[in-house]
Amino acid sequence: MKYEQPAIGVYICHCGMNIAPKVDVENVAAFAAALEHVVVARDYKFMCSSPGQSLIIKDIRERGLNRIIVASCSPRMHEKTFRKACEQAGINPHYLQMANIREQISWVTKDSNDATAKAKDQVAAAVARVVYHAPLTSLEIPVKKSMVVVGGGIAGIQAALTAAEAGYNVHLVEREPSIGGHMAKFDKTFPTLDCAACIMTPKMVEAAQHPDITLHTYSEVASVEGFVGNFKVGIRQKPRYIDASKCTGCGVCTTKCPSKVISEFDQGLTFRKAIYSPFPQAIPNTPVIDRENCLYFTKGRCRACEKFCEAHAIAFDQKEEILTVEAGSIIIATGFQTFDPTPLTQYGYGRYPEVYTSLEFERINNATGPTAGKLLMKNGKPPEKVAIIHCVGSRDSRYHAYCSRVCCMVSMKFAHLVREKTNAEVWEFYIDIRSPGKLYEEFYSRVQEEGVHMVRGRVAEVTDIPENAKNEGRLTVVAENTLTRRILRVPVDMVLLGVGLEPAKGADDIGRMLGVQRDKDGWFNELHAKLAPVKTAMSGIFLAGCCQGPKDIPDTVAQASAAAGEAVSLLAKGTVRTLAEISYIDPDLCSGCKTCIEVCPYTAIGFDEGRRVAVVNEALCKGCGSCAAACPSSAAAIRHFSGRQIMEEMEALLL
Repeated sequence: MKYEQPAIGVYICHCGMNIAPKVDVENVAAFAAALEHVVVARDYKFMCSSPGQSLIIKDIRERGLNRIIVASCSPRMHEKTFRKACEQAGINPHYLQMANIREQISWVTKDSNDATAKAKDQVAAAVARVVYHAPLTSLEIPVKKSMVVVGGGIAGIQAALTAAEAGYNVHLVEREPSIGGHMAKFDKTFPTLDCAACIMTPKMVEAAQHPDITLHTYSEVASVEGFVGNFKVGIRQKPRYIDASKCTGCGVCTTKCPSKVISEFDQGLTFRKAIYSPFPQAIPNTPVIDRENCLYFTKGRCRACEKFCEAHAIAFDQKEEILTVEAGSIIIATGFQTFDPTPLTQYGYGRYPEVYTSLEFERINNATGPTAGKLLMKNGKPPEKVAIIHCVGSRDSRYHAYCSRVCCMVSMKFAHLVREKTNAEVWEFYIDIRSPGKLYEEFYSRVQEEGVHMVRGRVAEVTDIPENAKNEGRLTVVAENTLTRRILRVPVDMVLLGVGLEPAKGADDIGRMLGVQRDKDGWFNELHAKLAPVKTAMSGIFLAGCCQGPKDIPDTVAQASAAAGEAVSLLAKGTVRTLAEISYIDPDLCSGCKTCIEVCPYTAIGFDEGRRVAVVNEALCKGCGSCAAACPSSAAAIRHFSGRQIMEEMEALLL
């Protein structure tokens, strides 16, 4: 390949107090000015600022520069910024090379002389490399004007509504028979104590009635193909065995069904029928027949629901279907599940009937729950003393080291509700109270004023061995008060466990299908924790709600709206531009071994059976280089990372 005569401009950034105090930037600029092909070398306080970019643009136009070196921070921060400046000045943006002298040098090198010497080496390497840069171009690809939202909880509903209100078609996929997620199980929400159903149900109805939202309940994402702007999503629709077009939602089938099954929605505290709707406000209001527990499917008899259905909506012959939809973007809103405290045997969950998790208490306290909202023990009496234990499964290196964020406020909400409904004495055992949200600290003060005993200290155990005969039949909570340094033995009638949050079941399958990475705890990874909290490394795929990490309802709704905004922004543009720094495969060198196909994490490489060679889908490739590293024939390579460029850079470092 022939390269034009290089005319290089080098720009050294002070980066305020990040680089200049450790690196002698004036010295580095003087060094750069003496390098071969360098026409101009300057230092400036903030190269990423508007004046800094203007300096580059002016020099390109007036001095005829065709290569640019910026020695500053990580390319991840400002490579796009400086590429746009190059493009604005009239040269190909890939004639830019950045030298990272902040993260790699000034931040990690103690001695100033050493830091300056390293910076010179970095700049020299960049100059040697940029000589062999080639102009690269990217493709403009049209996008589909629709999106798929995976998960029908409050995050998925909010994201779907935001996008639909912008005029885009949305496919909302929910694996349960109804949308609503966990919020549909709550009675009240902190800190304002709003009725959860009162604020959630209108959202559910709005989503169901919106002309641009298609609900796919009792469905799962089965496959995902394609790339940003042009996804093909396979949705597996499980049979309800009910014809939704005929069903009136009268509920007669449910009352006539003789089979009783433990209710998942009520956390196993009560029973449902084999034909059921999860809760009264379920949307869609079309029941589902539980095939595994229906007498007709298990024993070939009964069919009572069919006999009493005046609308003739029972359809035992329904089959599973796979529906393929096209989408320009995908939003993941798979939510969370609560930690199962069974392994923490010291708390007695599963052994003592009056030990409940937070979700179980939500159902007990709910008007549609097993006790119609009355706070009663198994013996039918209200509790006189209740203990609430924080951080069960959270902030614990054996299970989840992270804070689940909502547990403190949920526990204090429970304390208020217990006091309000029964006037029982309430003891809260906490490690630290974390109430950073709007009105959260005020709610904490309110609970204290209501007479709740706040004890700082972990609970050692919950036991049914009473301290004396007076407390026979009660549970005893043994804990240390770390403020008074005393061991407490508190007799109680009921124990509530503030369990932590963990990634939803099936999140790993969704992650694999979409190619979105998860962190060590299983939460989906955002592209950047601060600058791109709803984007992922996979273009066109966004995160909303607790799938990204534990958060409360306000933060969930905010993030869902943000994710929808990002997705809509992509669709509104009409086209997407592919990366230029992607892999290519030389068909003359390719042996057809398919090694590159196996190692590609983005499924961006296919196989041409006619020519017996691998081919790259440029829209899917992210330029990671796995194929180039694995190819035994040296047929695969990455544009902008040629062997000549890398070798020149390395040789300059070693001089």
